Amino acid sequence: MPLARIDLRKGKSADYLQRVGEAVYQALRAVGVPENDRFQVFQEHEAGTLVFDPGYLGVPRTDDFICVQITWSEGRTQEQKKALYLGIANGLHEAVGIRREDVFINLVEVKPENWSFGNGVAQYVS
Repeated sequence: MPLARIDLRKGKSADYLQRVGEAVYQALRAVGVPENDRFQVFQEHEAGTLVFDPGYLGVPRTDDFICVQITWSEGRTQEQKKALYLGIANGLHEAVGIRREDVFINLVEVKPENWSFGNGVAQYVS
């Protein structure tokens, strides 16, 4: 049930994008997301259309900045969320060499009834 939106600078290869997607998926699996529950949207941006502060909160960022926004159902603990942040940052570093400082993550939590996975049905509503 998570939907991952992944924004990054334009120009990366299809293999790079695949490895990014896999790293995000594996981090989600490690915090209890079911197997095959993989929905990802990649958005590549031209220079000047992905705006970020290069030093906000003392974190130095480069043009390899990547934004991962995950919408998922509410109910995870703070520990699960911390594990997810670390899992994504480490996974992306290992998969494509991105600096952990360049990984920005945002979680959006919604109620389970806010999902339909097809057929116009709210599968999580009983």
